[in-house]
Amino acid sequence: MDWITNLFFNEGVAQSILLISMTIAFGLMLGKIKIFGISLGVTFILFVGIFLSAIGMQASKETLHFFQEMGLILFVFSIGLQVGPSFFANFRKGGAKLNLLATCIVLLGAVTTLIIHYVTGTPISTMVGVMSGAITNTPGLGAAQQAYVDVKGVSDPSISLGYAVAYPLGVVGIILSLIVLRMIFRVNLDKEQQKLDDASAHNEKELTPLSLVVNNPSVFGKSVSAISQLLKGSHFVVSRIYKHKQEEIFEVGPDTILEENDKVFVIAPNADVEAVVSMIGYQVKMDRKQWIPTAAKFTAKRIVITKEEVNGRTLEQLNLRALYGVTITRVERSGFEFLASPSFRLQYGDVLTIVGSDSGLTNVRQVLGDREKHLNDPNLISIFLGIVLGVILGSVPIFIPGIPQPLKLGLAGGPLIVAILLSSFGYKYRLITYTTTSANLMLREVGISSFLACVGLAAGGNFVDTIVNKGGYIWILYGFLITVIPLLLVGAYARGKMKMNFLTLIGLIAGSTTDPPALAYASSHGDGSAAQLGYATVYPLTMFLRVIVAQVMILFFL
Repeated sequence: MDWITNLFFNEGVAQSILLISMTIAFGLMLGKIKIFGISLGVTFILFVGIFLSAIGMQASKETLHFFQEMGLILFVFSIGLQVGPSFFANFRKGGAKLNLLATCIVLLGAVTTLIIHYVTGTPISTMVGVMSGAITNTPGLGAAQQAYVDVKGVSDPSISLGYAVAYPLGVVGIILSLIVLRMIFRVNLDKEQQKLDDASAHNEKELTPLSLVVNNPSVFGKSVSAISQLLKGSHFVVSRIYKHKQEEIFEVGPDTILEENDKVFVIAPNADVEAVVSMIGYQVKMDRKQWIPTAAKFTAKRIVITKEEVNGRTLEQLNLRALYGVTITRVERSGFEFLASPSFRLQYGDVLTIVGSDSGLTNVRQVLGDREKHLNDPNLISIFLGIVLGVILGSVPIFIPGIPQPLKLGLAGGPLIVAILLSSFGYKYRLITYTTTSANLMLREVGISSFLACVGLAAGGNFVDTIVNKGGYIWILYGFLITVIPLLLVGAYARGKMKMNFLTLIGLIAGSTTDPPALAYASSHGDGSAAQLGYATVYPLTMFLRVIVAQVMILFFL
């Protein structure tokens, strides 16, 4: 039976792969366990790795190092691909305010960590690990580990140990902070949802339906698309026309010709009403029901962008409303939904929810592609080219005056930034960065699972001794303070001073900690859309800041 002993305890490539796979499998199974409705999920892999290492199962250091670094790259790169297309757009309108608050949470967490470091004398490397666990941010852990190796030439197991000790109560602390804020401000969730619904209804009222008589000679004999070009700065939709000669209502297409005394049904923003009326003719009163042809059939369909020439174009440039009389209500990308605004820039693989007539939807499908089978083809060139550029960028030394060791974005920061840039601007270079949601999730889960398994297996030998004999149990308290203090301070300011809607606030808090269990909890309030939007708005910048701040703290204060 010596072969069994060799298989599990003698270091080698086969034994190391077996051990890593076993750690991941058992960790994922345990991750399904919920305590009071809360699960640690994939993080259980870390604890399984610690346990197996503590009982004497050791993997090859070289194999562990490779899987750990490759796993980290795959994890952060897949995150960058997902959040990149919306990264810069999120700073418009309310996004700038939400991201500023999220930045304050990140910086307050770093300040709290430094205060505990100076007051208690706990090494800064350990405290950065505790901080990463307290706010459940694994890329920050990877960035801190690599920064330490760059400075010292060796690894510090206390970084991953601090992460492992602080993580469980970090998850609980985030949700507890949401509960405390709700209690302090006596939030009525039904009223908060009603406020959001009222605001949404107000935005819809900004669009005005118009019944117009065509009597401007300058548009006689011109098509709808030609008129749209004449009013290039205005946004409007001509959806129906009453042909004076035929005395019948027809659906409108891009080639529909306007003639004298025809009537058209137009929808335009309030700001463009005057320009549209002046161009076409004059307004008359007609009930909207009068514009519905007896044979009309309106349906809503989800249409997927699978034509490369549409990649990177805005809804305004496509001008689908004016050309085909359809209304785009939502755009889904990487699991997130966005409102369809004229300036929204489309990406390959976006799913558009479109309302219109059968003929209009057929024409739009030809423009956008709508061939879902094309999405199954993996765009491996973009992925591996991105990894190449990410590793190169992460290795570039950045010299800062006063710091003897140059700053590097590392294998966590470099691939993350490149993925964001490629998915945001790759269309300019004819790069398709789209991956299906399932493919992206597969890359991410394989990456994070490999990373956590290797971290646990590398650190497990010292775990029990650190907790029992070296006072590591106090790190749990440190982590809890790092979790709740920034969230309560910023949350109280946002709610008390800025009067932010609570449903948006809890999404902001969940996103600022990049914590999926917190998002699941936040989404259970109201209809969940406000929390999900808040999470998606701040997640990209927060993830980037967590990676950079962890490295900077190691380099500045080590």
